[in-house]
Amino acid sequence: MTGGRHYGMDWLRIGAFALLILYHIGMFFVPWGWHVKIAEPLEWAEFPMLATNGWRLPLLFLVSGYASAALFAKLGGSGAFARSRSARLLIPLLFGVLVIIPPQPWVELVTQHGYAQSLGAFWIGDYFRFGTLDGIVLPTWQHLWFVAYLWVYTMLAVAVLAWVPAVVRGRIADGAARLLSGAGLLIVPLLWWLLVLAASDGHAPTHALLDDGPAHLHYLMPFCIGWLLRVRQRLFASVARWWRAALLVAIGAYGIVAAILWLWQQGVYPPDWARLPFDVARLVQGWAAIVALVGIADRYANRDHPKRAMLAEAVFPFYIIHQTIIVVVGWVLLGAGTAALPAFLILVAATGTGCWLFYAIGRSIGWLRPLIGLQRR
Repeated sequence: MTGGRHYGMDWLRIGAFALLILYHIGMFFVPWGWHVKIAEPLEWAEFPMLATNGWRLPLLFLVSGYASAALFAKLGGSGAFARSRSARLLIPLLFGVLVIIPPQPWVELVTQHGYAQSLGAFWIGDYFRFGTLDGIVLPTWQHLWFVAYLWVYTMLAVAVLAWVPAVVRGRIADGAARLLSGAGLLIVPLLWWLLVLAASDGHAPTHALLDDGPAHLHYLMPFCIGWLLRVRQRLFASVARWWRAALLVAIGAYGIVAAILWLWQQGVYPPDWARLPFDVARLVQGWAAIVALVGIADRYANRDHPKRAMLAEAVFPFYIIHQTIIVVVGWVLLGAGTAALPAFLILVAATGTGCWLFYAIGRSIGWLRPLIGLQRR
């Protein structure tokens, strides 16, 4: 483990979570299925959503892998690392499932399934049924699936750190760094994703942990590369060399994704093979965009700012609460018949304000801090 703090990776993590919040606001407007939808979804909104769809989640796992490796270096032992990660991830996950999440399935049931019970009656009577209600599994972790997956990947890292000798781990890291040096940084991870796509047989992510094998293979790779970037920082030299080319590849691949989407929207349904080019182009765009974003963060954002530490701390509480705010405010806007543009502006303002209040209040109350993912004072 070498090198000091990489501020660019901090800013990339902050930006990735901010983008996630905007993406979930966008889910209110696109025709895709979600917990609450505007009365008349906007087909054109699919284009900016697909511009980020292929890389936003893998980027989160990559920056989380990098941050996990940095924390392990700070704590200096697999036991302390496991205890720290479990407390910071599992306590907010449980709090979220019990307290933060319930309004989301209630709004979905009310708006899409004709559910007539109040939120309180649902919370007490139906939410903890440990079964399904109109096809919705209850209780649920909804968007907090990411926290559960991250904890599992972190515990896999703990097992490797605890059981594999340091000499062997070093040789594996050196070999992986050599494999990813130069153009390998672009080619090898993409080949892995293509192999996962070929083997997945049309599997759609479930976010249910135990039946989500292809998704785990998809997300584990960027988590491991994020960890490797921290322990073998010479890989940033490969990033610096190739990120501009990766940016061009990402733009070109997105052009293919957008063109196929446009044909689908126009009713010009391509032959069956069009699904495969769409999926492949989306994977190419996704990994190339991640390399480009890491390169941009390394080149232009590797510097501190007085607000960086506060923003880096705030992103996890923001993540925990943001989707519940979006769903509840979206439900109110749907009932009021609010048009798309004012609805978008209201959602952005309400979500930003609500997230900030949740963080500001939670960080100032000692017993609340662990519940929203912050360290005890």
